[in-house]
Amino acid sequence: MTVAESTGAAGPAAPWHRNAWAIVLAGGIVMGVALGVRHVQGLFLLPVSLEHGWSRETFGFAMAMQNLVWGLAQPFAGMLADRFGSAKVIVGGLFFDVLGLVLMAQVATPVAFLWSAGVCIGIGLSGTTFGVIYGALSRLVVAERRGWALGLAGAIGGLGQFAMVPAAQGLIDGLGWAGALVGLAIVTAMLLPLAWPLADRPTVEDQAAAALADGAAGLADALGEAFRHRGFWLLNLGFVACGFQLAFIATHLPAFLLDRGLSPSDGVVALAIIALANVLGTYGCGVLGGRYRRKRLLAGIYLGRALAIALFASLPASSTGLYLFAAVMGLGWLGTAPLTNGLVSQVFGVRYVATLFGFVFLGHQVGSFLGVWLGALVYEAGGSYDPVWLIAVALGVAAAALHWPIDDREIGRRAPLGARA
Repeated sequence: MTVAESTGAAGPAAPWHRNAWAIVLAGGIVMGVALGVRHVQGLFLLPVSLEHGWSRETFGFAMAMQNLVWGLAQPFAGMLADRFGSAKVIVGGLFFDVLGLVLMAQVATPVAFLWSAGVCIGIGLSGTTFGVIYGALSRLVVAERRGWALGLAGAIGGLGQFAMVPAAQGLIDGLGWAGALVGLAIVTAMLLPLAWPLADRPTVEDQAAAALADGAAGLADALGEAFRHRGFWLLNLGFVACGFQLAFIATHLPAFLLDRGLSPSDGVVALAIIALANVLGTYGCGVLGGRYRRKRLLAGIYLGRALAIALFASLPASSTGLYLFAAVMGLGWLGTAPLTNGLVSQVFGVRYVATLFGFVFLGHQVGSFLGVWLGALVYEAGGSYDPVWLIAVALGVAAAALHWPIDDREIGRRAPLGARA
């Protein structure tokens, strides 16, 4: 019996850790804490910069590198997960997350901060977030429940992000920023047992069956097929906008609000609202992706984001306007991830979904790098974030236009690629 069949069965034969709910909960919690640690990075910008006497650009460049390293490492993390199983990659990712957080609390120079916050945590995120977790779920849960599984795991992840905001702020208030980072490292280390239910490496027989089902017998064949598909590149380019918008807002929003005369608590509340709304939005996107065309849902999300950002950046600052903006952004915050992953699975199959999504996610992280770094660079140059908000609006409109013409039909194969090789 294949892994997918065992998790989809309703009977008592499957062990508890192969139950679909256990798998989804484990994946969602790991992803929630990992993304939560990333989500609260903006809360550390001012205390870290002030204590070390660094500019916002110094902190912002390290966060930008974190996103870029995450993106560059994601295809390789996906390849390792497809080859050796997701559980081993998740354990490795958690190790790098813990290492990076501990080192962040100890560093005294910008270069050391770059290596800890940028490189170590960037590698860690590649093994504990969308590419690997969604890849495992796509293989472990039967196809008819895949939309539910991706959406629910994303929602649980969003709930973890929501909880992480007040928790991180409380740790900063009680222990200082360095103690807070160590506390986050301890919480991350406690996730190691949750890799077990996500062990998805199939048997030789299952690999052969998956190859016949997907028509792809080798990784090189699958990559060549994807790279020749126009929609694969449109999806990649459109994901740049998502990364730019989310990383810029998550990193620079608290400082932007202070510049506009709002209080630090407003920034904490806004990030919490984003994370809480993301719970509903991500689950909804996952479920809707099983009923409607994912490319059109993605186009709608990007247009909605562009409108929300344009209104927020152009209107006078107020707590009410901020909270409405946070709620609207949160509804589509990470909902793009299950939709994009589902679109990749829909077109190319699940055998190498972690690898293929890893390459698509690279576009997302190029955007994240630019969003964080340009945000800091533009502010240092002109004392304002306004030009970056305009770029975020333009990218949202462009992403909607790029997603609409994607050919989302399953690739027609006359025979498995391996049979033609």
